[in-house]
Amino acid sequence: MKFRCFIPSLLVFQLVSNSCLQAQNENQLTQNDILAMVEELSNWGRWGVDDQLGAINLITPQKRQEAAKLVQLGISVSLARDVETELAADNPNPFQHKMLSDGLNLHAQWCSDNFSVSYHGFAHSHIDSLCHYVHEQTLYNGISAKVVTPEGAKKLDVHNLKNGVFTRGILIDGPALKGVDYLEPGTAIYPSDLDAWEKKIGVKSARGDVVLIYTGRWARREAVGPWNGTQAGLHATSARWLRERDISVLGSDGGSEVSPSGIPGVNSPIHLLMLHSMGVHMLDNLDLEELSQKTKELKRWDFLITFAPLAVEGGTGSPLNPIAIF
Repeated sequence: MKFRCFIPSLLVFQLVSNSCLQAQNENQLTQNDILAMVEELSNWGRWGVDDQLGAINLITPQKRQEAAKLVQLGISVSLARDVETELAADNPNPFQHKMLSDGLNLHAQWCSDNFSVSYHGFAHSHIDSLCHYVHEQTLYNGISAKVVTPEGAKKLDVHNLKNGVFTRGILIDGPALKGVDYLEPGTAIYPSDLDAWEKKIGVKSARGDVVLIYTGRWARREAVGPWNGTQAGLHATSARWLRERDISVLGSDGGSEVSPSGIPGVNSPIHLLMLHSMGVHMLDNLDLEELSQKTKELKRWDFLITFAPLAVEGGTGSPLNPIAIF
């Protein structure tokens, strides 16, 4: 921590220093701490032993009706990244678009094409279903990981969301909070940051909300080029904050969590705690650049959000194009 002003009192300096050290210690977690949080934050059994929706259960008909009232201007913003077709450090499996029939064929009556995408990873906008993360041979709600077979997932698959998600969305703008164009890879977002953002915008996340974490990932990629292996995002301590808010879905322009995690032996604690423990679906690699600009322009950081996956039985997730509507 850099002190930019002279503090004449040694006692005050010591108090500030001790406070900083205490905050640092509170954010230093071990593998055992994360395992304890898996139990502490669990939603297992909350909606029954056979539940496969997880925190999507929090999006009630009343919640949808309340979300619909947020549409006041009729302005819609896509949250999907245009498909990445070029091989890059963060895109080892580019989206493939192949034309099967086109207008240059004078004998063709139809134009058609084929899409191919390996969507999990750090490039393509997608949703993680609850069968995506395995911990100690189990999935969310204690379901055995053996239900995910070579033919696909028999439970907790993305097909459970075929009817779509329609609720309130909240944008947490990390760069705006920090006063920068984008967060550098490895920058952690702590509960204190989340509290500060809520205070700044005067809006609190609530039960059934979709919370979106903007880090400026795509703005940085535009400025310095693609990279892989590190990213800005939530510190594992933020999972408790999200559980207290009782969110339904977590999304980000990256993977939602800081990487590296800083926790020996645990490389993806937020994915573990969201997908496995809390039953919170995750939206990865969204493009939140336009949304960030629109929220600043309108001075509104909550909105209706809606999305639906491809109706794939057995899928561990799906590409998708979420829409925010003001």
